[in-house]
Amino acid sequence: MSNLKMMADEELVVCYAQGENAAFDVLLSRYKSTIYSYIYFIVRNRDLTKDIFQETFVKVIMTIKQGRYTETGKFKAWITRIAHNLIIDNFRQEWSKNMVSNDEVEVDLFNNVKLCDGTIEDHMVRHQVLSDVKKLIKHLPDNQREVLEMRYYQDLSFKEIADITGVSINTALGRMRYAILNMRRMAEENRMELTLA
Repeated sequence: MSNLKMMADEELVVCYAQGENAAFDVLLSRYKSTIYSYIYFIVRNRDLTKDIFQETFVKVIMTIKQGRYTETGKFKAWITRIAHNLIIDNFRQEWSKNMVSNDEVEVDLFNNVKLCDGTIEDHMVRHQVLSDVKKLIKHLPDNQREVLEMRYYQDLSFKEIADITGVSINTALGRMRYAILNMRRMAEENRMELTLA
């Protein structure tokens, strides 16, 4: 087992494909924390995270055992992409379950609040929330503020943010997570009613 721990990912995949089950245990221990954290960061639900995590590794096992693994030198990126695709699939299933067909529901276009202009009160509340958010952003550490502004105000992807700031995508994601956590904490301390994603 100690010999396996010294092997590169690709060597472990080959060993596992040839029947060395302990090789997969090494791969699992190497990436389980990273993959679990990645999934949880996106779905924010422990039960769903566990389900997608297990499904990810089942898919990895099936692909390797069927001899279809071809991502030489990119095991971590490959397994992360599998997890990401399963997350997207889950969101699509949830979205389609919650989708309402126009044929099933009679829509009253004239009395639907969502289709009407907001009231003066709605505009005032929205303006106050946006103002409070801007105040909170000013109190974030520079690196967290930078990522948050790039993501929400410049609509950049985390890959683009990582490239611009010269950090890894995980670091950019981590900074965004801490920015949101810090803003929530500051909002609670100041008793602000904010909706932070």
